Amino acid sequence: MKNKKTVLFAWCMCLWCFTPLLKAQITYHDASAFPLWGKISDNTETRYERLPATLKGVTRQPVWELGKNTAGLAVRFCSNSEQIAVRWELLADSKMDHMAWTGIKGLDLYCLEGDVWTFVNTARPYGKTNERVVISGMERKEREWMMFLPLYDGITALEIGVDSLARISPPKRMLPAKDKPVVAYGTSILQGGCASRPGMAHTNILMRRLNREFINLGFSGNGQLDYEIAEVMAQCDASLYILDFMPNVSLQQIEEKTESFFAIIRNKKPDVPILFVENPVFPPAKYTIAGMRDIEQRNQALNAIVAKLKKEGDRNVWILSSQPMIGDDGEATVDGVHFTDLGFMRYSEYLYPVIKKHLTR
Repeated sequence: MKNKKTVLFAWCMCLWCFTPLLKAQITYHDASAFPLWGKISDNTETRYERLPATLKGVTRQPVWELGKNTAGLAVRFCSNSEQIAVRWELLADSKMDHMAWTGIKGLDLYCLEGDVWTFVNTARPYGKTNERVVISGMERKEREWMMFLPLYDGITALEIGVDSLARISPPKRMLPAKDKPVVAYGTSILQGGCASRPGMAHTNILMRRLNREFINLGFSGNGQLDYEIAEVMAQCDASLYILDFMPNVSLQQIEEKTESFFAIIRNKKPDVPILFVENPVFPPAKYTIAGMRDIEQRNQALNAIVAKLKKEGDRNVWILSSQPMIGDDGEATVDGVHFTDLGFMRYSEYLYPVIKKHLTR
């Protein structure tokens, strides 16, 4: 009898000791149960990509492939879990020599504190298939979460992990506001190159700060005024369009294509503000005669086009000078062109009051 009591006591002690571990067991939920922010169309080949399936075989192949990168996409959910984990499978397991893996193919978790989005942690990638506990040891209370997806890779599978005893559901607060998003078109910089993590791309910074959905249509090396992209943009009920393509186009392309690209949007959205952005003055350009001349000529051509549009009576078109965009100390890029987190913070600070002023409700 004594031995039975001893065994029973030992069993109870083991159960008591392991109860926290049992509580901490993670249950994964397919992220398709939760809404996505940052998509211009739901009619995509797979869930986690940016361009509608109708553009396959229509747009240039590099643009189509870059549309499968998840730049600007974010999953929103609500949970009272003591920990948040994530499992994700990458499309390509991309690597670059000038951008951190966390920015290329990691995920960023943010928590809504009042009306302010606060960074929590990054899910760091280590291969094509990844699993990470992003945060643990929290008090069990309901919180609103947003998880930004990779900037320079795609996602083929995504699951959110919470405690097995915790609740997880779609968000209860619809923030950032999804009605009338800001639609931004441009280059590798707009796509997020070379932010150290997804949350530091300037469209993601601005989405959090303005609590307004942003659509990121940045195509690395390929923001070349493809008219079918303008058609897709024009179908969106946007509050503002940002055209930030200058680093990817030649003087000839500016002169031949800018007005036509603009007209496609303007014909369908006659009153929505459209903001053009000049080419940044990249640090190396200050030291090369030809480089500086090229930037000046292209910016002059863009300014001439915007002045013409204004003269013709368009009251909702503006151009943003790039001169103070990233500062003048040369410290805002990783390679003389693509922005560091410092560059993205400076750019977002510069854009914030301009966007806020021109947003339509």
